[in-house]
Amino acid sequence: MKVALALLWKDLATEWRSRDRVVAMTVFAFLVVVVFQFAWPESDPTETARFAPGVIWVIYVFAAVIGLGRTFATELENEAMTALALAPGTRGWIFLGKAAASWCLITTVQILTAVVFALFFRVDLTIGLAGSAALVALANVSICSVGTLLSAMSVRSRFRDVLMPVLLLPTLIPVHGAAVHGTTATLGGQGLPFSAVQPLVVIGGIYLVLCFLLFDYVLDE
Repeated sequence: MKVALALLWKDLATEWRSRDRVVAMTVFAFLVVVVFQFAWPESDPTETARFAPGVIWVIYVFAAVIGLGRTFATELENEAMTALALAPGTRGWIFLGKAAASWCLITTVQILTAVVFALFFRVDLTIGLAGSAALVALANVSICSVGTLLSAMSVRSRFRDVLMPVLLLPTLIPVHGAAVHGTTATLGGQGLPFSAVQPLVVIGGIYLVLCFLLFDYVLDE
């Protein structure tokens, strides 16, 4: 547990000094919002609000891919991957610390993106805000769990920039579907649907446990 907390603090402190991942994700997300704005056909506010959950979750997922691809970049650049593997305790705690740091960074970027998205598309995202926030938090567990594991798998590959999205996006299809379904309901003022929460909790739990257990073998490779 101490290893996870130490890595969480180290990653957040490093990011606070450099802001590499947050800036990259934020700029990318903002640019995608602008692109969607220019490509969006003229429609009434009701029609825009109907498609908003799907659009914003596409932006969230693609921005997350940008950040997760850099999860182990610092260790790779400083030749610290071996030292990380020699850390005391179960290596799953290394995964947990890295995933927790990614969760914090990605969630921060998503909050900023939501504000910009609401301004550009004139969508009131404050409707059902508590439910939407819960969906984001749950979905990010799956995104960060699988993303951290795949980042560790591909960090030494020459094609890691291609491998990350190719491997990550298919695993997030059920998560993305449940998140869009739930966000559509919350923005429509219908409350947080159990049909969206259940798959996010189940899938997130499965991904978290599996990645925790498999990380030991991935780090050896």
